[in-house]
Amino acid sequence: MSFNTILQTSLCIFFKHKAGKFLHNLMEKKDFEAWLDNISITFLSLTDLQKNETLDHLISLSGAVQLRHLSNNLEILLKRDFLKLLPLELSFYLLKWLDPHTLLTCCLVSKQWNKVISACTEVWQTACKNLGWQIDDSVQDPLHWKKVYLKAILRMKQLKDHEAFETSSLIGHSARVYALYYRDGLLCTGSDDLSAKLWDVSTGQCIYGIQTHTCATVKFDEQKLVTGSFDNTVACWEWSSGAKTQHFRGHTGAVSGSADFTVKVWALSTGTCLNTLTGHTEWVTKIWPIGREINCKCLKTLSVSEDRSISLQPRLHFDGKYIVCSSALGLYQWDFASYDIVRVIKTSDFSNVSLLGFGEIFALLFDNRYLYIMDVRTEELISRWPLPEYRKSKRGSSFLAGEMSWLNGLNGQNDTGLVFATSMPDHSIHLVLWKEHG
Repeated sequence: MSFNTILQTSLCIFFKHKAGKFLHNLMEKKDFEAWLDNISITFLSLTDLQKNETLDHLISLSGAVQLRHLSNNLEILLKRDFLKLLPLELSFYLLKWLDPHTLLTCCLVSKQWNKVISACTEVWQTACKNLGWQIDDSVQDPLHWKKVYLKAILRMKQLKDHEAFETSSLIGHSARVYALYYRDGLLCTGSDDLSAKLWDVSTGQCIYGIQTHTCATVKFDEQKLVTGSFDNTVACWEWSSGAKTQHFRGHTGAVSGSADFTVKVWALSTGTCLNTLTGHTEWVTKIWPIGREINCKCLKTLSVSEDRSISLQPRLHFDGKYIVCSSALGLYQWDFASYDIVRVIKTSDFSNVSLLGFGEIFALLFDNRYLYIMDVRTEELISRWPLPEYRKSKRGSSFLAGEMSWLNGLNGQNDTGLVFATSMPDHSIHLVLWKEHG
């Protein structure tokens, strides 16, 4: 006799005794327990296939009440909440293997899951680091880092969707603006209208406006302004009174670095020229020791080819450890200690790209059409922003980068303020600013 026949016969005999002493609903407790023990022993001795057949047969004999009972218990047995059952340390260890997007989805499973996942500081710190956000390890509040991460993915999405920035204009000069300098939320502009102005970038308001000479370059602090001019001189001015306090004469060309191919070192206190550095004949980047030595020697001439057939852009980035400069072939990075080229980032897909800033995470570049953001870790352009038509002037600086700290990694707070500024043919200054998160 087959197993199925024996099983069916046993079950039929049991259920046929409904009207008798062993009727299921009236079976004595001890008799039912004895019968259940015997069935359990037999069930455990079966193969997996036989167990499955047994369960299939019992299910086929079950009514709605039994099926509902079976469904409820299976859900409890099969859907074990491991985050609730495991020690918190083990839960955190498992969560570290999930990507942030999956973690955010898991937060929606239940209040308990959201509570556990949101409490894992290391998970959210790591997620922020992977997005280029700078992490202050002294802050151990997990909810803080979860909020920083949510802000980070919003900002990164805005960058990739070309929606991270907004524009505005500064209007006030009556002639072309050639000199721009930015620091601490303030932008200084020097113009052919013989004036310099100091602007609050956040409000667009002019704080100071003083009469000067023609400005090819400007630098400032809270009290004074230093201007290099197309009249071949350098001057120092007071913001509050507009008075000229120093006048430095000695260059034979416009002072924007300078047009006479020399670099002069001046003492602001006395107006005395301490040193003149010579050697430039064109746009070649050189490194000089700054001091009082007369006729000091150039430390190094940076080039990317032995015959210097490939010109470097006049702008370079120097952070004390590396020098980065752009050329027609791409971005070149030199080690400042050895002057060796340590990295080349090709930008052959873009013509006439100029470097504005270079950091550990991002690089800021531009051409005559777009402002570009590159992830220097992958060497891929992750965003671009359209620029208005303008002309680059040989007479002086007409564009500059704004805030620079975000190039070393966003920290949830430094993605604010000025990104880029350029002077326009209509005498205004075009600004590109970080858009508020909203």
